[in-house]
Amino acid sequence: MQTRPTTPFGRRPLSLAMLASQTATEDFAAKPGASETVVHKWRLFRALTEAKEPLGVTERALSVLHALLSFHQETALTLSSNESKSAEAGSAGGGIVVFPSNKELSIRAHGMAPATLRRHLACLVDAGLVIRRDSPNGKRFARKGQGGAIEDAFGFDLAPLVARADEIENLAEEVRAENRAMALLRERITLTRRDIVKMIETGEGEGVSGDWESFHLRYAELSSRYARRLARVDLEALARALAALAAETHKRLEAHIKVQNMSGNESQTERHIQNQTTNIIDLEPRLPEGRADPFEPNLEATRAPIEGSAETAVRNSRCQDPKPPVRTYPLGMVLDACPNIVDYSKGGKISSWRDLACTAATVRSALGVSPDAWAQALEVLGEHDASIVIAAILQRGEEIKSAGGYLRVLTEKARAGEFSLGSVLMALLRGKAAKMARARNAAG
Repeated sequence: MQTRPTTPFGRRPLSLAMLASQTATEDFAAKPGASETVVHKWRLFRALTEAKEPLGVTERALSVLHALLSFHQETALTLSSNESKSAEAGSAGGGIVVFPSNKELSIRAHGMAPATLRRHLACLVDAGLVIRRDSPNGKRFARKGQGGAIEDAFGFDLAPLVARADEIENLAEEVRAENRAMALLRERITLTRRDIVKMIETGEGEGVSGDWESFHLRYAELSSRYARRLARVDLEALARALAALAAETHKRLEAHIKVQNMSGNESQTERHIQNQTTNIIDLEPRLPEGRADPFEPNLEATRAPIEGSAETAVRNSRCQDPKPPVRTYPLGMVLDACPNIVDYSKGGKISSWRDLACTAATVRSALGVSPDAWAQALEVLGEHDASIVIAAILQRGEEIKSAGGYLRVLTEKARAGEFSLGSVLMALLRGKAAKMARARNAAG
């Protein structure tokens, strides 16, 4: 190994980092057995590619290094001075020097411009991956002895790669471990988010008591923090917060299931006792044939508004307090998912389900929904859910070409039992959270 310090040719300055790289390489070469160290250059280059960020090199600089390695025709990199010599690469006192011209180096670097090539060569030197060994006139060449063996070479010394091989492999392993940990964290977050959404939908759809609006708002806030470029510590904090929310949601559903099981057991016991004591005699009075029970609701009268004209159904539905729905979706959640409907309300405010029903009756006309389609939606969905569907259609107005046709499709799905209003609201809320996250990332 050369022991003299090598300084760059021309106006290029000598930095302390260059001297430190040369000194470290020389110290490694002076260790016993260093000359027998063999490094597979392409395996090392792969490790370099993975560890490029901690080493401070770019993809373009690695392209130049790949070209330099290609001029060393042996697959193995070794500091042994007895390695085979070639016309384009050689050993100089234990170094591994390649001496291609800028023209040939540019060709192997996929036609890189000369100025760009020089910049990335300087990057490799500053990173301590190669050492410049410039000749007195700055040219790159090799001087051969009497037997044709290369005695001295001027160009780029690849010996630092051998000296730092263990360091590079360790850095690459650390990067691989970090990437694995990040991938597992993202998988964990994705699964937890899916679990939370499904459990909230189940709680709302099954009528489980609980502040599901609060659960959803907490989920939306956490989801808005999820971005593509997050540090590991931020991902770990987000994963913990989502796991806590998922555990709380699951606990609420579990408590509801336990209450149901207890109620079911009690009702079974009561039925068992009744079967033993009351089946002896029929205590229910029977009405004479042809007479109706005065306490039985008149089904024909109940259906009359809907079976009449469509306009009559729409008129009768306006501004009436909707009947309590089978599935309850908090009003705040509906307005959070469909804020655009507030612009059509009287006074610019919706504070009750009655306000929502009145506003939906106005909006359906503005959307071009026919009275017949609205009447069918009222019949199948009920006024409560039909108003929510109109609010959702308004919110997605740019994506829906025919509001009336879309409402008819949803009505038919609901008639067949294939429509979930909770899924519609959750989709709108997720879209809103994603939009907020993109806006936050763009601002940051």
